[in-house]
Amino acid sequence: MPISRPRRSPSTSAVVSRPAEHRTRVLVVGAGLGGLTAALALHARGIEVQVFEQAPALGEVGAGLTVSRGAQRVLAELGVLGEIRRRASVVRSNAFLHYRTGALLDGAVDPTDGSADALDDEPRNLQVHRADLHAVLAVALRDRAPGALHLSHRLVDLVSGADGVTAVFADGRTTRGDLLVGADGLRSVVRGRLFGVQQPRFTGQVAFRCLVPGELASPYVARTGRAAVWIGPGRVLNRYALRRGATVNCVAIARTDSWTGEGWTTPATPEELVALYDGWHPDVTGLLAVAPREQLAKWALYDRPPLPRWRDGRVSLLGDAAHPMLPFLGLGSAMAIEDGLVLAQALAASPDEAGLESYESARRPRTEEVLLASRHEGTLVQGRDPDLLDLSAAPSRNASFYDFDPAAQATGVPAASRDSASSAGST
Repeated sequence: MPISRPRRSPSTSAVVSRPAEHRTRVLVVGAGLGGLTAALALHARGIEVQVFEQAPALGEVGAGLTVSRGAQRVLAELGVLGEIRRRASVVRSNAFLHYRTGALLDGAVDPTDGSADALDDEPRNLQVHRADLHAVLAVALRDRAPGALHLSHRLVDLVSGADGVTAVFADGRTTRGDLLVGADGLRSVVRGRLFGVQQPRFTGQVAFRCLVPGELASPYVARTGRAAVWIGPGRVLNRYALRRGATVNCVAIARTDSWTGEGWTTPATPEELVALYDGWHPDVTGLLAVAPREQLAKWALYDRPPLPRWRDGRVSLLGDAAHPMLPFLGLGSAMAIEDGLVLAQALAASPDEAGLESYESARRPRTEEVLLASRHEGTLVQGRDPDLLDLSAAPSRNASFYDFDPAAQATGVPAASRDSASSAGST
């Protein structure tokens, strides 16, 4: 469905009035990790940015995620990496384990406590609760650009013209900008307005997510280290520590055709989850059995093909709105964070449609490669016989996926002066 074109000038009950001396205004729809990163990076380059989020409050949602070395470089440039490290756990190695015997198939057991304070000069992946990372970004934006974040704004339409784009919200309010970026996630309204609503493909897999208190998890994780991926026929369990071991994040993915709901927070039960992993090692079934019922949710995994383009005129996409991907490489959030910096670099060089085109040209090949690699990783780790598994050439062993420097992408703009990913930024 194309963007609405105005039959008449829309009423301008604008959320934010236009300054008398005009500078480029970018509207960002969605205050997730990608949207907030983009807003901070744009503001740092002197571009006016307004962020619109449909939720009435920014709360503690989600669970664990990986902050790759590339994403850390972005967060260092934004000056927030130090605060994130204080809340994160360090990933030095993953142990890939046989589902039944617990034998080490690949990688190494990391017995250290993984405290972020123990980081050496070598950049590592970090694992952090999404709510912690999100809170750091939101506080930074509110401190640096007061009034730029607007809650309770559910986008329902776009009106695009030669001289700007107007966002229309469910309550009738509108606001106008020079450009608009849809960072509104997997079920993006902006993407639907640009290219029509696309039906996803069910992958035949369901994912379960739970957070287990560290003291309950301890008997089942001590032997195999702080981060482990258990691999079995049609099943995988990825578990790692958050908040310096206070919580263990578990993501269990199983092939099934018994449930296809697409909601993110459908309740599940420990009994249901343990049954799916019947016959697995006691460290797996024991850990899943102690998962707090109120912390356990499930969702079906749907796949969407890469979009051939992200932009229509003055409107473009970012993060999951542009390239939703399966979770097997743990890079979905990192891709959105990388997008945010490259978008700001491109618009600093050319604050118009050409800047959006430059951003897309830089980012689309990278994100498409990671999206397809995530599919392939899932096929590998859920093979029928883990005894025959060879991960030496797996996408998860491709360092370029994790070490990538988004500031070096060819957007026509040199990277801003920034801390290295191994230095500590501050809020």
